[in-house]
Order: sequence, then C-alpha cells, then structure tokens
Amino acid sequence: AAELEYESVLCVKPDVNVYRIPPRTSNRGYRASDWKLDNPDWTGRLRVTSKGKTAYIKLEDKVSGELFAQAPIDQYPGIAVETVADSSRYFVIRIQDGTGRSAFIGIGFTDRGDAFDFNVSLQDHFKWVKQETEISKESQEADTRPKLDLGFKEGQTIKLNIGNMTSKKGGAAKPRVSGSGGLSLLPPPPGGKIAVPPIPPPSSTAIANHVTPPPVQKSNNASSADILLDLDAPAAASKAPVSSTTDLWGDFSTASSAVPNQAPQQSNWVQF
Repeated sequence: AAELEYESVLCVKPDVNVYRIPPRTSNRGYRASDWKLDNPDWTGRLRVTSKGKTAYIKLEDKVSGELFAQAPIDQYPGIAVETVADSSRYFVIRIQDGTGRSAFIGIGFTDRGDAFDFNVSLQDHFKWVKQETEISKESQEADTRPKLDLGFKEGQTIKLNIGNMTSKKGGAAKPRVSGSGGLSLLPPPPGGKIAVPPIPPPSSTAIANHVTPPPVQKSNNASSADILLDLDAPAAASKAPVSSTTDLWGDFSTASSAVPNQAPQQSNWVQF
C-alpha cells in the first residue's frame, strides 16, 4: 500500500524566513519577539506536500530546489507545528533528518496571506484524514456485523393486497365518468334485460265473430269499394274498366252497414 501512495503538493510559498530559536524556558509558549526577526538565519522556498496520511513541510532552495530541511507532520495541531503567542505570521516546526535526529526551528512569512494559506492547507489535509479514518472504521464494523438473509426460503411465498381492485372476474363494472360537456349515462342494472310484456293470444270469441264478406256480382260498373271487398276474384275485377268519374274509395259507411243483414256464405277463408 505504501508503494501505491503518491505525493501531492498542498501549498507552495516562494518566500519564507528561518530562525534559530532559544530553548523554551516555560510552558507559556513560544514568542516571535524573542527571535532576531531582522536577521533570519536562512531564506528560501516552502512547499507543503502529502503522501498518504502524512504531510511534509519542505524548505528548499529558491534556485536549485535543493532540500534544506524537512518536517513530517502526523497530526495538526500538534507538537510538529505550533503557532507563536504574539503573531499569526510565525510558526515553530520540528525538523527531522534520516537518522532520527530532530530540532525545533522558527519560520515566518512576510505576507500575512501566505501564513493563512499555510495554515489552511494543513487543516484541510488532516480533515480529510479524519474522514477517511471514520469511513474505514464504519466499513470494518459493517463487515463484522451479521448479514441479513432477505432471500426466499424454499416453498415460501408472499401475498400482495392491492386496493381498489376486484379479485373476481364477474365484478360489477364501474360507470365511466363523462368528459366535460358530455352526458353522464348510468350503466344498465347487473344481469338485467328489459322484459317485454307478452302479447295476449287472440280469443275464440273474436274468431267466431269474424264475418266473411259475401261475394258480389261482377258488373261492368263495379265501384272501387266492390273491388276491395271481392277478394275471391281479383283477376275479374282488374279486367273491368273503371270510369274516371267514379269515386275511387266509395262510401265505406254504406258497405259496412249492409254486411250484417246478409247471410254468411261459404268462402275460401279458413277460420282459426
């Protein structure tokens, strides 16, 4: 994992002053006023980098880029980087060499904005480190927890109950809601057909009272009323000439009143 980590640059400041500081005599902290601020011991470039969870403060030469000193930081704020009590532009860092020796030196920036950027770059890096630690811890706890088995067992079934739906196929149909401006029609009653009243059969009395009209003698001056009454000889009636002045319909009232006085005669009509 250490081989896959790469180094990223967090902050670069072209001007930084380095001071030799006296040993701290009390727990009240460092004070920049105790240093020789007008006569720095070294001047160069500061570069803040990170590799994995560790940050590095590197003091390099402005021209050649040769490394002058390096301070690894595992925690911020901490003993590796401390602020002074009387200024926001000066810090105390702990530098280390490859042999394990360490020393405390003071650094300072001419511009207050450079000091602010230096401080924020370290804060952002270790905020990210804290989040990564919490995420990895939660993932480890999730792996140790018993996993829920949400799968179906053999032969296990589920039943879904969906509202507003009929389970039987023969359910009553709902009336449709008519659109705007239309007529709303109610559905027919379930399984119903409009019953048509039965037609009564003809009675035997009405059949008996039926009178068959008697045959009428054929004549050349037959009227239209005789033609309508003579149903036995349609051919003879059609051959008789009809006068244009004769009434086409005749006097139906006279013909109907004369029928009951005559005796009924046998005809080709069949009585039911």
